[in-house]
Amino acid sequence: MGGGAWVVRLASLLALGLVLGSVEASLGDIDPRYRTCVKECQTTGIIGENIISHCQNKENDTSVGGSWYNQEQIYIQWKQLSCRTDCRYFCMMQREGERQSLGLNPVKYHGKWPFLRISVFQEPLSAALSAINLLMHFTGWLSFFLLVKYKLPLRPQTKRTYYEYTSLWHIYAILSMNAWFWSSIFHTRDIDLTEKLDYSSAVALLGYSLILSLLRAFNVKDEATRVMFAAPILAFVTTHILYLNFYELDYGWNMKVCVVMAVVQLLTWAIWAGVTRHPSRLKLWTVVFGGALAMLLELYDFPPYMGYADAHSLWHASTIPLTYLWWSFIKDDAEFRTSTLIKKAK
Repeated sequence: MGGGAWVVRLASLLALGLVLGSVEASLGDIDPRYRTCVKECQTTGIIGENIISHCQNKENDTSVGGSWYNQEQIYIQWKQLSCRTDCRYFCMMQREGERQSLGLNPVKYHGKWPFLRISVFQEPLSAALSAINLLMHFTGWLSFFLLVKYKLPLRPQTKRTYYEYTSLWHIYAILSMNAWFWSSIFHTRDIDLTEKLDYSSAVALLGYSLILSLLRAFNVKDEATRVMFAAPILAFVTTHILYLNFYELDYGWNMKVCVVMAVVQLLTWAIWAGVTRHPSRLKLWTVVFGGALAMLLELYDFPPYMGYADAHSLWHASTIPLTYLWWSFIKDDAEFRTSTLIKKAK
């Protein structure tokens, strides 16, 4: 239980830090000079030596005809969105150049540090690391699938796996890959739609992971009991996602919800591993402690080094080896449960 006490302390620090960090304002986008620059850029399409083609010739962008799908208007909305995004980027870079010449530190704009773009990638390092995390989950799931389907013995009557949580881990893999896919898209192109898809996917994954941790910790195998465990959490997560998408994208409230779900499942896995003396508990504890420490990078935030690597991108980097170790534990658990059930059957 000593390990559990350390997890409680670490999780409490993590929760406090992330909740306090969520209320920090963005100083860059309230700068009058930055606001003036963006306004002029959207009007003229010119900022310094840069010409924003999306912002020019707006007077010619009028809808012709009355098509039921209104294709022209959709195109205009896309141009206006690209105009605003590009103006914000070039004005941010111009303002940061001025601040740097005065010896001032970088500040955030619209909740984000001033990253250097590469082609269409607004946060290239975070986008690339998110894609690698997606690949790690895919390879981890694939090795798990091959293990339970072709390497471990199957039940002679039904030809199904002995491991009772196989289907649950398949769903977890799908949700994980979906979350990291939208994370990579969001870091590539930060717009309202990709932001909501990224946040919604992350919340769905956290909620399901919490359900899965409780089902495994309490060894719930009956389908009806599983539904009873999952229903309240599933209802809350669904309501929360609908709230974020259709009422208000409240960053502070969303952060609190995510922290609570993360802390509960961290505690659940850590304590369960110690109480049950699971043979792969060291792997699980490494993932729990490593994941909690990695998330502290969100607390000790800092501007991007060389315009690319910030604390958030380093957090994405740290989850890559942890994902490999996590799927290794899942496979160990499948082998352990299969071996135990075969021995009982004999």
